[in-house]
Amino acid sequence: MADPTPVIDDLCAQSEELDRLVAGLSPQQWALATPAQGWTVAHQIAHLAWTDHSSLLAVTDQDAFARELEKALVAPGDFVDNGAQEGAGKPPGQLLADWRAGRDALAEALRDAPAGARFPWYGPPMSTASMATARLMETWAHGLDVADALGVVRADPTDRLRHIVRLGVRTRDFAFGVHGLPVPFEEFRIELTSPSGELWAYGPEDADDRVTGPALDFCLLVTQRAHRTDLALRAEGPDADRWLDIAQAFAGPPGTGRPPGEAAR
Repeated sequence: MADPTPVIDDLCAQSEELDRLVAGLSPQQWALATPAQGWTVAHQIAHLAWTDHSSLLAVTDQDAFARELEKALVAPGDFVDNGAQEGAGKPPGQLLADWRAGRDALAEALRDAPAGARFPWYGPPMSTASMATARLMETWAHGLDVADALGVVRADPTDRLRHIVRLGVRTRDFAFGVHGLPVPFEEFRIELTSPSGELWAYGPEDADDRVTGPALDFCLLVTQRAHRTDLALRAEGPDADRWLDIAQAFAGPPGTGRPPGEAAR
């Protein structure tokens, strides 16, 4: 993506949508359990605030980020939960204010980043557009967890999902690798229907392995907010079929995902 502005704009819009969902919550609602084991609504927002802060360091202070990365390497299984736990302990008003300030600072830093910049991360280095896309993906996915905890149905999906779709397609090889499986040599053909009815297509038209269905369902799959049996996705070819069992658009070890019948709202 040559110009990262569209995805940064969409990241801000996605954040504002989630902000409207949590801004008026009572202390009791902030403490509601979400589908992530041990995480409340407060943990979900604290995780977003923590990751925004890490992203901001990666963009603006790479020495400071390197120190954070060292901490992660010491406790690779704990550092994400620790960040969420620390933030969740704050009063809700402070947590909300910290999240707002951090995401605004990150958006400004991404807009000011020089063309072609790449930033260190817990995985491979990321471009400005990739950093914004990853933040949008997490904001959308954790927002689903918050909505589930509150018992509300999120607003109708928008074509902002195109960024998550693109990330999910690009992380195909990562998903195979993180599961210790051989990476398919050939590209897949991906054809997904956007919320507005547009067809989003990736890969060669004559590919043997194909995935088709709604873009929303694909996003739910790659963020592991729904089991594939609850989604209207179709795979053709053994490698594509295997991918739908293991797909993940997020960094880190394989997630456990949701069991059948418990798709995000």
